[in-house]
Amino acid sequence: MASSPTGKRSSGTFIPMALFGNLSTVRSQLVRRSVYDLSFAYLDDALKAGTAANQRVLGVKAGESNRVELGEGAFSLEQAYHSKLRTEGKLESHIKYIDIQVIVAGAEIIEVGEISALRVTENLTPAKDVIFYQQSNELSPLRLAGLGATAIFYPNDGHMGGLAIGAPALVRKIVIKVPVTG
Repeated sequence: MASSPTGKRSSGTFIPMALFGNLSTVRSQLVRRSVYDLSFAYLDDALKAGTAANQRVLGVKAGESNRVELGEGAFSLEQAYHSKLRTEGKLESHIKYIDIQVIVAGAEIIEVGEISALRVTENLTPAKDVIFYQQSNELSPLRLAGLGATAIFYPNDGHMGGLAIGAPALVRKIVIKVPVTG
């Protein structure tokens, strides 16, 4: 039984769960889709020191983000922010997009859990592609640290990112939004 984006079970549907590791490992585990090829070509450029894309990401001011259209409905959010305490985090999931989250500089914890075990507090779909959940003690922490640390979250994955490892610190991250279908 697989969970739907609302957290309810449906029979016969396979919904993948989160992947994480370094960029090359995660890339090798994905089903081939041309939109992933576009996304990873962009990431290869953005993570390579000295490229225009890398300089753009490194130049984002804390609290700001840049949106870059990648094609086939995918786009990138180049972000810079200070990590936060868990009590300040927001647990969320998405229906229309898969998140590819890649650290450019810094480190954070992302807590993740299956949405079927979470309680919805606010559903902003379809106007915005986000559903918020009550925080839970049943989440698993993922530590993403250093250039190229990657996590992919599917619609079945509730995730709360940007959490501090120790004291809050500056994080530079790219979040690519890949359409679920297409």
